[in-house]
Amino acid sequence: MVVGPLAIALAVALVLVGCVASAPVDDSVRLSASPVAIAGVAPTPPMGWNSWNGYGCGVDARTVEAAADAMVASGMRAAGYRYVVVDDCWFTPRRTTSGALQADPTRFPQGMKALADYVHARGLKFGIYQSPNARTCAQLGGTYPGSTGSAGHEALDARTFASWGVDYLKYDWCAPDSNLDRQVAAFTRMRDALRATGRAIVYSINPNSDVPGAPPGAIYDWSGIGTLWRTTNDAYPGWALGMGTAGGQGIREILEAAATPVARSGPDHWPDPDMLDVGVAGVPGTTYPGLTPAEQRTQFGMWSMLAAPLIAGNALPYMDETTWRLLTDSEVIAVDQDPSGPATVVPETGGKVWRRTLSDGSVAVALWNNGDSDTRISVPLDALGLPAADRYVSRNLWTGDQVQSSGAVADEVAAHDTVILRVRPASST
Repeated sequence: MVVGPLAIALAVALVLVGCVASAPVDDSVRLSASPVAIAGVAPTPPMGWNSWNGYGCGVDARTVEAAADAMVASGMRAAGYRYVVVDDCWFTPRRTTSGALQADPTRFPQGMKALADYVHARGLKFGIYQSPNARTCAQLGGTYPGSTGSAGHEALDARTFASWGVDYLKYDWCAPDSNLDRQVAAFTRMRDALRATGRAIVYSINPNSDVPGAPPGAIYDWSGIGTLWRTTNDAYPGWALGMGTAGGQGIREILEAAATPVARSGPDHWPDPDMLDVGVAGVPGTTYPGLTPAEQRTQFGMWSMLAAPLIAGNALPYMDETTWRLLTDSEVIAVDQDPSGPATVVPETGGKVWRRTLSDGSVAVALWNNGDSDTRISVPLDALGLPAADRYVSRNLWTGDQVQSSGAVADEVAAHDTVILRVRPASST
């Protein structure tokens, strides 16, 4: 979850999985023998929209329907966005006498199946939210009443979701208990329950919510348990929040910690650095005032370099042209959706240059300025793993400008901005 009404845990002690650790555990620790959680649901990183960043607990059926309509009308569906996900607070505070979840009758008067049908009729897919504990995040934080998490109801909830036509489940830990065994068992129970329904459902898990210390999603390999797993704490619409590993994170802080988990990317298992804050309003006077245009380009461009899920969180019917153009940038989306592996840091550049070899042999290059002043960033061509050639063509994916080079690629990059290039031998253009 992001920029919602929840309290953020601010503990900075490195308390991991129920015990104190002197250093993070190597992320090669695999938590499941399964190669993927649910086969065939996400050959490339999912793209879509989630209600939380824009609407929080105020989400209702009309809001979701308007988002689905806007996704079609704006060209986002044509650009690859498919999932419309209703986040926390969609349910009544109590289950039925049979134990089933039910939609809030005031905000969702026709129920969730009717809403899923509306979304499906527009060529889109429908998603929903739950927690593996007794309470969801909003309930844990005291901003929504009741105790209707899925703990003890996994099989029933999975069948309910399947009967409603759910295509995507966001499953959010929402508990300060960070015992790893309990986390693995809880997330695995819902994974198995979803498998048992026979319905193809993207399973998006977040083992980090309200957990003290470094995020478990960044330390361990959850790829056999979740289709997507959060590698960060909540991403806020700010550049740097300074809350440490246990608090909300700004875009720079997420990217500075992103290099290790991306090695776990692949079909049906994608590390998730949280939803996009592109076009999301911040809170003036705080450390998350909203992203500048440069910071928005950095998030969208670097998420694409990382082969991350692209889940928008802005109010789609009201987005401005700048937001729309960024979210529908076909050349940058093509980098995100390329079946190749994710980006890696070019070591000799101090983390300012990332490279990703794409399936056609070209190399996507991100020149990332994490500093507070404009700078020129350069990288030798022989550090990019390109095929041998006399000259290369570098295309700026934001502007469409192309230049030829023979020794290095370089550009002037504004503070907090990122230039995304696609480099290939000149003879292949």
